[in-house]
Amino acid sequence: MRKLIYVPVIHMSADLGTVAEHLDKRGVAAFGEEFWRRHRDTVSGFWDSVIKYFSSLEVKDVKIYQDALVAGGHIGNSIIEEGAKAGSKNYELIADLVNRGAVLVQTEAFSLVKEERNRIVKLTNAKTRTERLIAYLKYRLTKRKLLNKRDNYIAKRIDETLSDGETGLLFMGAYHDIVPKLAKDIEVTEVKEVKKIRDYQRLLLRMRKKKEELEDLAKYLVSPVNQ
Repeated sequence: MRKLIYVPVIHMSADLGTVAEHLDKRGVAAFGEEFWRRHRDTVSGFWDSVIKYFSSLEVKDVKIYQDALVAGGHIGNSIIEEGAKAGSKNYELIADLVNRGAVLVQTEAFSLVKEERNRIVKLTNAKTRTERLIAYLKYRLTKRKLLNKRDNYIAKRIDETLSDGETGLLFMGAYHDIVPKLAKDIEVTEVKEVKKIRDYQRLLLRMRKKKEELEDLAKYLVSPVNQ
């Protein structure tokens, strides 16, 4: 039996590189500065609860699979260190786990990650409404197909690199759908319920009508992880 501990990821601004500032401005414009600040605090609190959970776990020789990580070894460690320096709590946690003996595994294909990032950059860099609409439509048309390709690749990488009796840690965006694609002998434990993470992200767009439900989910995100 192989074990996989799954953390459904919510990205912080520090995870998003050059597009972060643009997305923050769009968030403030759409929802207001106070609401967007509370959202950022919720995401930060989510990571605090996840970090606390992992602080007491034995992780020596545990294998780490990270969203958008296109290299392992020295290069992978350098990517994680740079992300941690930029303020990513996700990458800070990964760096700590590696220091405690966990092993980074190249998780994704560079070409697929680059293709998705290029489409997001085109969308955020669009100057006019027409350019934004075209970029958005192109992104929507290819998003699900591209995400499916990435998920297939990630599931295959886990199957190829996680041996019998080993444990892996999967840090992956909540809208990925990797679990159904995994080999049947891999036992998955969710650190946070992926459905609730997805619901929170979905309700962000409908927060005026679903404010109370959104606030309940925010409380769940920042709550301690059940041991």
